[in-house]
Amino acid sequence: MPSVPSDVPALRAALLDWYDVHARTLVWRTPPGTGTRPDPYRVWLSEVMLQQTTTPHATPYFLEFTRRWATVGDLAAVEDGELMAAWAGLGYYARARNLLACARAVAGEHDGVFPDTEEGLLALPGVGAYTAAAVAAIAFGRAANVVDGNVERVMARLFAVETPVPAARPELRRLAGSLVRDERPGDWAQALMDLGATVCRPKSPLCGDCPLTRWCAGHASGQPERYPLKAKRSERPHRHGFAWVLRDEQGRVGLVRRPDKGLLGGMLGLPTSDWNAAPDAVPPVPADWREAGAVEHVFTHFSLTLTVRTATGQGDFIWTPIEEALAALPTVFRKALERALA
Repeated sequence: MPSVPSDVPALRAALLDWYDVHARTLVWRTPPGTGTRPDPYRVWLSEVMLQQTTTPHATPYFLEFTRRWATVGDLAAVEDGELMAAWAGLGYYARARNLLACARAVAGEHDGVFPDTEEGLLALPGVGAYTAAAVAAIAFGRAANVVDGNVERVMARLFAVETPVPAARPELRRLAGSLVRDERPGDWAQALMDLGATVCRPKSPLCGDCPLTRWCAGHASGQPERYPLKAKRSERPHRHGFAWVLRDEQGRVGLVRRPDKGLLGGMLGLPTSDWNAAPDAVPPVPADWREAGAVEHVFTHFSLTLTVRTATGQGDFIWTPIEEALAALPTVFRKALERALA
């Protein structure tokens, strides 16, 4: 089992000195050296958005959310449908439902003030171990062990961990925790994240720019990019379905509200078949349906081909102007609508 270096203070000082110079400028972040901590609401919101989403993609959503809902109380008061529409395009829509549940809990049960400990944060709906640790460290200066994918990669290389991911995750978390101290816990967490994002990259790590090469067993091996080792992935299953794009005489498109539970729960969507549909799937209403092609989409656990059919007609739908529909729909349905309009 990899051992922690004896000179942890020197390792920490090297990384924090690097962070003071090279910290990324992010809209939700307080720069190092200012002596002030960021708003817990902004830290929490950014961390939820950044789960399974890149920083460039999440940034405009963060700016729009904080423009429309400047406080957690403002967010708590929004209607479910409005929040889900604003989230469209970020994916992993359970995050949006959890976001609203957590905001309402903070506003209703904590007078709009986030708990300042990991334990208190973990008690909020939808807040997991990573988010609780990140908010506790960055917003409240708690010595929490914040471990995301970037930190896992840094630890795997720093200690040359030979156990493949995901089985290695408890070990990587233990190793990361061994380096946490009371000094600058928020900056430490963000420094590790920045190092992984900009220097200790998944491919072609920039070891010449890294402040930790002196301690890095992966670098010493001559093959830092070998880490973290990965278990062989099983093939992602592929599914098929139909999406029906029905327009009325005003050119509006008929949408439906998906059930709260399940994939894309609570979102507006196009009427669809089951996503293991037979070729003779029944459309939502009788109409002169015609083929409009197909679209491909990849979810976390499966890929999907949606055959798009379009027609003009009437029915009990949420009739929505095209531009509004394109802005509100999740990506998979936006693709299908765009295909029908092409």
